[in-house]
Amino acid sequence: MQYVSHYFSTMGELLLTSDGEALTGLSFKGEETIPVPVQSACPEEVRIPAFEQTKRWLDVYFTGRDPGILPPVRLQGTPFREAVWQILLTIPYGTTVTYGEIAGRIAQEKKRARMSAQAVGGAVGHNPIPILVPCHRVIGSDGSLTGYSAGIRRKEYLLKLEKISWKR
Repeated sequence: MQYVSHYFSTMGELLLTSDGEALTGLSFKGEETIPVPVQSACPEEVRIPAFEQTKRWLDVYFTGRDPGILPPVRLQGTPFREAVWQILLTIPYGTTVTYGEIAGRIAQEKKRARMSAQAVGGAVGHNPIPILVPCHRVIGSDGSLTGYSAGIRRKEYLLKLEKISWKR
């Protein structure tokens, strides 16, 4: 069963989904480029630990501080996407990496000569839990902001919140 909860952030309303044990999705309400999560079978919002922990984490995050340890998340996708998302989880608060750097790590893990940064970009763009799984910290090799499923404006906002500089 999927459960849905709402969180009101400085960026607008967020929809959270959970399987009852871990956070499984986060999307911006009304954002057409992000799939709206499956609605709960329960008409009322339920109070489950995954939502409570996520909301506390987001409360700290939106004050511009590192919230520390993530609440439980469950990422489900293809093996390639999951490998990319696991790398996203290692990007420290207040720092960035490039799509090419992630591609290099994946190539090394798979013992390949190289991996496509574009393929990495596709996996990053399908991250089901943005903000917590920090896809906004991935930038172009020239330092530019490239792609963000919730829009470049939001990516810029999140980077500024973390006091990250990038090439404009």
